[in-house]
Amino acid sequence: MSWITNFVRPKIKALMTKQDLPDNLWQKCPGCQTMLHHQELIKNLNVCHHCNHHLRMGVIERIEMLFDPGHYQTIELPKSNVDPLKFRDKKKYTDRLKDAQAKTKRKDAIVVAQGTIGGQTAVIAAFDFNFMGGSMGSAVGDGLLTAARLAVMLKAPFIVIPASGGARMQEGMLSLMQMPRSVVAVELVKEARLPYIVILTDPTTGGVSASFAMLGDIHIAEPGAQIGFAGVRVIQETIRESLPEGFQTAEYLRDHGMVDLVVPRGELRAQIMTIINIIMQKKTGKPLNRDEDASRPVAAKQNGSSRSKKDKAKS
Repeated sequence: MSWITNFVRPKIKALMTKQDLPDNLWQKCPGCQTMLHHQELIKNLNVCHHCNHHLRMGVIERIEMLFDPGHYQTIELPKSNVDPLKFRDKKKYTDRLKDAQAKTKRKDAIVVAQGTIGGQTAVIAAFDFNFMGGSMGSAVGDGLLTAARLAVMLKAPFIVIPASGGARMQEGMLSLMQMPRSVVAVELVKEARLPYIVILTDPTTGGVSASFAMLGDIHIAEPGAQIGFAGVRVIQETIRESLPEGFQTAEYLRDHGMVDLVVPRGELRAQIMTIINIIMQKKTGKPLNRDEDASRPVAAKQNGSSRSKKDKAKS
């Protein structure tokens, strides 16, 4: 009797009991509507293997994808004024921040990290769209300035990966002031003659695209990424005209000169490594000295030999 009670009955109960399965085992592709297993998505860098649609990617996964494995560290960012305007709509702004912080396990919508890419030191500032839509508030402005100063100090390339709906409305005018602050951060890097590279992801819109996101030395976009300022519907209602097919996509902007490259996610790290190596003169082992003209010694020798010939002819 004890054998049936202790062994057989639990086995039968385990077979009959419905197991609790995670809700995120499968995800529907927005492009082809195919159900994709989460493990296959992770292996394929969140790219659909049926239609090549690039799904949105977590901020830490993006950073790990670009840096050399195990050769990066996140940077502690300065503490910002949490709720300068004491803003409230349906909820207090402080409560929205707490909810976003609990959901994402981070303080705000930006992550700054320093490490190596192909052995070359680099600084990355990446946006987390899951944190209030990647909106740009005072903390994001502080993060961009911190990242830019770190890049200048390390004499390293500065890479920014925006994924944002624009300015954070709960901070009012203070959020709009982050646009010129972000431009100041970019200028610090450019004045130090360091490369500033922007990787445009889906979506990059609003005040982010109207400031630092479109000031890069090189703009790289992921396939199909939405890049623009106002939404398509808002533009159509304003100008009262229909917009071209594919308007505000990465491919459309590349064809019209706003984006330099559209690179699939699987090739992005290799492309960044190549660009950094070219700009930083990694292949030659030393930076290019722009003050020296390599042709001068040759020209001097040529001039010297011609003068000696003339002097010999005169003598």
